[in-house]
Amino acid sequence: MPTTTTTFSCFLFTFLITTSTMASMVGAVGVNWGTMASHPLPPHKVVKLLKSNSINKVKLFDANSDVLQALSGSNIAVTVGVPNTLLRSLNSSKKGADSWVHDNVTRYMPNGGTVTRIEYVAVGDEPFLKSYGEQFHPFLIGAAMNIQAALKKAKLDSKVKVVVPCSFDSFESGFNLSSGVNFRPDLNKTMIELLAFLDKHGSPFFVTISPFITHLQTKNISLDFSLFKETARPHNLSHKTYKNSFDLSYDTVATVLSTAGYPNMDIVVAKIGWPTDGAANASSYLAETFIKGLINHLHSNLGTPLKPHKPPLETYILSLLDEDQRSITSGNFERHWGLFTFDGQAKYHVDLGQGSKSLVNAQNVEYLSSKWCVVNNNKDLSNATASALEACANADCTALSPGGSCFNISWPSNISYAFNSYYQQHDQRAESCDFGGLGLITTVDPSMDRCRFPIEIRVSHAEFHRMCNFLRVILLVTTLLASLTV
Repeated sequence: MPTTTTTFSCFLFTFLITTSTMASMVGAVGVNWGTMASHPLPPHKVVKLLKSNSINKVKLFDANSDVLQALSGSNIAVTVGVPNTLLRSLNSSKKGADSWVHDNVTRYMPNGGTVTRIEYVAVGDEPFLKSYGEQFHPFLIGAAMNIQAALKKAKLDSKVKVVVPCSFDSFESGFNLSSGVNFRPDLNKTMIELLAFLDKHGSPFFVTISPFITHLQTKNISLDFSLFKETARPHNLSHKTYKNSFDLSYDTVATVLSTAGYPNMDIVVAKIGWPTDGAANASSYLAETFIKGLINHLHSNLGTPLKPHKPPLETYILSLLDEDQRSITSGNFERHWGLFTFDGQAKYHVDLGQGSKSLVNAQNVEYLSSKWCVVNNNKDLSNATASALEACANADCTALSPGGSCFNISWPSNISYAFNSYYQQHDQRAESCDFGGLGLITTVDPSMDRCRFPIEIRVSHAEFHRMCNFLRVILLVTTLLASLTV
């Protein structure tokens, strides 16, 4: 007859094995790190921010050398990105793909080592977005194949997987879990080729899921349903009950993959988040509610109605930091996805699952002087609005949007906000606060209530101009490609 000690030991062993197995099934959580900022936080400080918050996976949108160098030796798993603007050239040139892999992968993984722990090369960033038309469709598969061949030539194909981050609008509109659901008709042939490529090389399917945008665009998707609220009215589809928008979106993706013949392909959520400014329902409070709900759901290991106990392989939160140069084609909220403000200060508290209950702020951030540009109330302000609009065309005024944190400030304070945004983005140069004599430099912080008048980060002269040149090149190439499709 077994002793009490033996029985307890067996129970403890079984418990540890079970919890260990369940823990291994829970997908990893990382963040997207974008660099489309006029005054980016220095990469070495961002890496310290990642490590301070026990974030061990990061997805990049490009292969910035300063960023990859800063990540060297950090043991943070990295996804490097090939911008959409390079797809045409990488499709047409195997040598170009070889050079890209050498410069952006092999260089940081000498002799197959892991000085920088690159796990994925993301070819393109949502190249199938409807707003892009078909400009990238002809080049995507060829570019991915050439990058794969270059990795094999460099003997890195067993360590680094090639993936293609897809937008959620790659699927037919609306939520549909029937066997007839598919990719958009204009994409179907390309997507079938992509899935065959991913399956052949054992790569997961990367896809954006955005409950925030789904809520904006879909009338019958409530805010509570999007935020994982228990009070949300459930949706019944295909004899399954859905209690949140994430599960519904995820199972739509899973259904399409299954219909295409790949029911067991791993899914990685490449982007998911909730913005904190620039639109109605974009706030720190709602973002905190959403991210907490998401993390709790992922770590519950419940999975989804269609994929029980099988959460995404990995999930990347959009985004680590706010970026004041991100495109706002989709909405002004696009510049406010960050868990942290542009200067690395936490917007809210959340446990990302690594044991820390509160996010840790970036340390020793160097700012420009405590100076702001405001409207001079002693001047004739009849033309002030025109000057503010001109300032906003060359700065970031998204907080002034309807529903934004500064939407409710009165005139002429909103004029001051526009002036200050321009002034800060132009390094507080005296002439950038002129506005035909309407601007006034002050040392009194004009911030009020929720509306923060920011002071920019101090960046080195060389770093600032390198970033400006990079943004100019991206804009130029994008413009050229767009012109070719007209």
